Amino acid sequence: MDIDYAIRKDEPPAPTDTSNAAEIALYEQWERSNRLSVMFIRTKVSPSIRGSVAQHSNAKTLLEAIDAQFETSEKAHAMTLIMKFSSLKLTSVRGVREHIMKMRDSRLIEKP
Repeated sequence: MDIDYAIRKDEPPAPTDTSNAAEIALYEQWERSNRLSVMFIRTKVSPSIRGSVAQHSNAKTLLEAIDAQFETSEKAHAMTLIMKFSSLKLTSVRGVREHIMKMRDSRLIEKP
């Protein structure tokens, strides 16, 4: 099905009146793959992340925006998160993944 085609390949030029059948087919393949990839990503990503990322119509830019949500360069902030992680108990969430996502969500709320 080549669902990941749009992630692996750059967007081809949009078809024009002078485009041949091969160029049109290539663009249609990329466009379908891109549309399916964006829909799949939106359905599988946590609602808290989805809400904090702007709407994107390109799968590559959507993945880059999601990736940017997890970049942190402040060592002090990272140490605070580590301390919170070690002190939180897992009783209020169902697993480690949910625990980490809860911590990440609280970081977004606390950040000025």
